[in-house]
Amino acid sequence: MEQTVEQKLKALYELQTIHTQIDRIRQVRGELPMEVTDLEDEVAGLETRIQKIKNELDDLEDSIVTRKNNIKDAHAAIKKYEGQLNEVKNNREYDAISKEIEIQGLDIQVSEKKIKEYDFEITSKTDVYEKALADLEERKKDLAAKKAELDNITSETQKEEDELSDRATEAEKTIDERLLTAYKRLRNNAKNGLAVVTIQRDSCSGCFNQIPPQRQMDIRQHKKVIVCEHCGRILVDEALAHDIVEEG
Repeated sequence: MEQTVEQKLKALYELQTIHTQIDRIRQVRGELPMEVTDLEDEVAGLETRIQKIKNELDDLEDSIVTRKNNIKDAHAAIKKYEGQLNEVKNNREYDAISKEIEIQGLDIQVSEKKIKEYDFEITSKTDVYEKALADLEERKKDLAAKKAELDNITSETQKEEDELSDRATEAEKTIDERLLTAYKRLRNNAKNGLAVVTIQRDSCSGCFNQIPPQRQMDIRQHKKVIVCEHCGRILVDEALAHDIVEEG
């Protein structure tokens, strides 16, 4: 059976009333859900950064071990070459072995220089690593506090919100698809989530612009769905809104 315009307006205003109650519940949570998400992202970012620094520190430690082994091998080679110097038969052999000893000595110097550089880098990165760990600990505490606060508020209001959401779903079934689409579009575009508003003091209660007397009369007759010329919201008269509140 086709709904009358009045029935359509009542259904829309009833849906708006339910959604407004849901909005109020969510406003109590304020920015908390967003703050929790931001802190979760920050914690994840810090954990990734800490792991990266740790991997870099491990690589530096491995590089030091490699360089120390190179120094050990170079000293062993020098000892071997020095032993061979006593057995050389001519100047050419002496020069060749002396050159090898010199090369090994240079390798030792390079490795020692690199070890100093790695030690300095480890000291610097360790400071960064420890600060990041401290930051992570702080952010985790902040996150735990915000989550507890959000959980506390949510536990108090979740049942009511779930019931209202179920009512909204049922209410949507009574509204034809074209009107419901228009309602949802208006609601999404409105900062306060109001798509259906009443006339108050001869004005639209959504944007507070005045409504001409003739247009107010048309709205009260419930012959067609009328929108505010300024903000596009669907307008209903206070008597119809009052009926919905009484029925609710």
